[in-house]
Amino acid sequence: MQSSLSGRSSFRAAFSYPNFRQYSISRFLTTCSSEMQSVAVGWQIYELTHQPLDLGLVGLAQFLPGICLFLVAGHTIDRVPRLRVLKACFVGFAICSALLLALTLGGLRSAYPLYAVLLLNGVVRAFSAPAGQAFVPLLVATEDFPNAVAWSASIFQTATIAGPMIGGLLYGFTGNPIPVYATAAVAYFTAFLSITRIHLPPSARPRAAATAGAVLEGVRYIWSNKFILGAISLDLFAVLLGGAVALLPVYAREILKIGAVGLGILRSAPGVGAVTMSLVLAHFPLRRRAGLIMLWCVFGFGLTTVIFGLSHNFWLSLFMLFLTGATDTVSVIVRSTMTQLETPDEMRGRVSAVNMVFIGASNEVGQFESGITAQWFGTIPAVVIGGIGTMVVVALWSWMFPALRKLDALGGPLLEPVVSEATTAHGDADHE
Repeated sequence: MQSSLSGRSSFRAAFSYPNFRQYSISRFLTTCSSEMQSVAVGWQIYELTHQPLDLGLVGLAQFLPGICLFLVAGHTIDRVPRLRVLKACFVGFAICSALLLALTLGGLRSAYPLYAVLLLNGVVRAFSAPAGQAFVPLLVATEDFPNAVAWSASIFQTATIAGPMIGGLLYGFTGNPIPVYATAAVAYFTAFLSITRIHLPPSARPRAAATAGAVLEGVRYIWSNKFILGAISLDLFAVLLGGAVALLPVYAREILKIGAVGLGILRSAPGVGAVTMSLVLAHFPLRRRAGLIMLWCVFGFGLTTVIFGLSHNFWLSLFMLFLTGATDTVSVIVRSTMTQLETPDEMRGRVSAVNMVFIGASNEVGQFESGITAQWFGTIPAVVIGGIGTMVVVALWSWMFPALRKLDALGGPLLEPVVSEATTAHGDADHE
């Protein structure tokens, strides 16, 4: 692969590679489509059933394929060229959007057909997320890889902000999800066309394929390293308990009364907070007391979730969601940095594979947990209880894992590329 023409120190070095430009276009389109579709599916299902539990099932439907297929997906990505896997996945995503469109045009009286398509979408995502994560290093020279990671994260976060807004506007102005699904299907197919323009030299596949034993070795390593175990499990339980995103359709429709357009704005707020905090930390890296700052930010994530749950004011709710994205990003950055620095290079792939399962559990299973508790206790109590639970977890983890409190510096110059990489890793598990 040729070195960047614009120089290794260039702010836009990665874009001197045609392959990276094409991949960036496809990444933006697929992420934006996924976010648009999430808004439409959540609103449509809640209009059909008026049951918060059914919103939780949306997350479960998309998580189950990933937890069941991550070994198969890893084996496939080790044996089949990643570009071929991604092409197949983009076609699969377009088919899922087309199916949602067809079901809606045919008239829906039940949400079950939508769940079936979401399961299929989850199967596709189980392959696309790890394939995409492992694909970027093939697109640029080694010296320009940090720049590529940074831009990839920025593109992803921009799409997570634009997607819900576009989806909410299309749904709100037309009164139905048909334009959203049609637009998503076209965007997915356009992403497929873009990625077909990527040309990579043939390369030999690794002889060693991903196996259950290799993944279990990663589990054993995490379990034996209490430092990493504490960091990963803190994020798992904090987001599992404190995530309120699944219940946003209830807030938009019944509590804040802002409709589908408002729902799209609410869905975008955590992404805006994440981008803002990423930029702040890129310019002002955490030099001291990083562990304590992380713990306080996770506590703040729980506190802002409680305030959001109690709020009946749109602007206060929007600001609290902005803060949840900002505080969660600090936790993600610190956790990702600690994990990378603490893990030997030869173990990082397996530890990352297990970490992706943890991240998926915290997001999608968290949506399911929110749906169940809302069904049992009501929407507002469910969000408030979850936020309080997050704060309790922080107190317990600071006692059970004192190494987290004692963490001081994060390595200074290493933080800037990690900001983007950490944000991308967390995002890929939520939306790919």
